[in-house]
Amino acid sequence: MNEESKPFWRLALGMLLFVAAMTLTAPPAFARTGPATVVPVGRAVGIKLFSDGVVVVGTSEVATDRGEVNPARACGLKEGDIITHINSTEVDTIEEVEAVLQEVGGELMSIRAIRDDRQIQLSGRAVQCAADGSYKLGAWIRDSMAGIGTVTFYCPDTGTFGALGHGINDTDTALLMPLESGSILPATVAAVQKGEAGTPGQLRGVFDTSTTLGCLNANTDGGVFGTLSDRSWTAGAPVETAQRNQVKAGRATILANIDGDEVKEYAIRIDRVYPESDGDCRDYLIEVTDPELLEATGGIVQGMSGSPIMQNGRLVGAVTHVMIDDPTHGYGVFVGRMLEKSGMN
Repeated sequence: MNEESKPFWRLALGMLLFVAAMTLTAPPAFARTGPATVVPVGRAVGIKLFSDGVVVVGTSEVATDRGEVNPARACGLKEGDIITHINSTEVDTIEEVEAVLQEVGGELMSIRAIRDDRQIQLSGRAVQCAADGSYKLGAWIRDSMAGIGTVTFYCPDTGTFGALGHGINDTDTALLMPLESGSILPATVAAVQKGEAGTPGQLRGVFDTSTTLGCLNANTDGGVFGTLSDRSWTAGAPVETAQRNQVKAGRATILANIDGDEVKEYAIRIDRVYPESDGDCRDYLIEVTDPELLEATGGIVQGMSGSPIMQNGRLVGAVTHVMIDDPTHGYGVFVGRMLEKSGMN
């Protein structure tokens, strides 16, 4: 079965809301490691992620025989909370939550959730909906996400792959989705919506849900990572990964998949290399200079996140963001950051 999906992306550099302060002590671990050897990929894939717990993306009133009430808000649930247990039952899907609510009915129940990386315990009661008689909590919840993105690298020795260059965040809360399980799927780019100032473009991809290329094991602010099960899916020569002091302002290229499953190399320029920081994944300011890519996409578009950045024969990082007001410019993440998040360093 084929499935069409929107790409993972962030509007107007929303990641800036979560920038951590620059460390004043020891430099990050990824700055002190030697080079790794990986295969740059640049292929578009479908990405499916299932959350560990269910994410509260909002609350709403429930119409009952006694009027409208909001039990989720009344018990203290907030947008961004991750519900992991109701009473003693672990819940990871919307269906599991609904089943527990019908079983408990209107009885007092305990709700265990994660808020700001801390476990909290709440108590509340579901209410019976007047329209269909089911018991509801009045919380909008999400248990999965899907989209199209780009694989950055693959390690032939371990089968480890890295993609996106940024994490998969919930579209409503902007918080990193907690990973229970996930996979990458074969994809082809069917169309391109060209980017313009003020309007981000996007790749429109179709992916095959009947085939799995690999499994995810981490969703981090530096990318998503996992292990390939089909190592024949990608081919290429291994290259050395760059150390931070080897990355310079100047000419570079990206590997991008903007048509079908073909990966091509396009010219860009690294305009600026920023000082390293533990939390800020905007390591480079980049500019698309390739006439062919500018004609086809207008610059950087949604779905290109994860496209490998190459300089002097080394993998230096991946495309992560587009500037909304100028799609010819965007940002990249340092490959060492991705390697650290993947567990390879």
